[in-house]
Amino acid sequence: MPDETLPRREHRQRVLKGAAIITSITNSEISCSIRNQHAGGAELKVPVEARVPPEFLLYVPVDGVAYRCVMRWRKNERIGVQFTGTETKPRLHYG
Repeated sequence: MPDETLPRREHRQRVLKGAAIITSITNSEISCSIRNQHAGGAELKVPVEARVPPEFLLYVPVDGVAYRCVMRWRKNERIGVQFTGTETKPRLHYG
């Protein structure tokens, strides 16, 4: 996990977008929000009790895109993710 005291390579734009973490094992969804984002990743806000897998699909309805993500760090309700690719809207998502 990276040291959060080091300067970031990319400036994250502050945003507030609703999103859903879609886990591949059970195709279940965890509602979350994106707090800030840049081309390579984002910071998510999730419920503290949410069990988020190390890799998942993050569907962002307002963008119409699902980002493949790898979790890089977690601190309470905040999660830092790296984007590893994109997909179209997941077939099983209701929104």
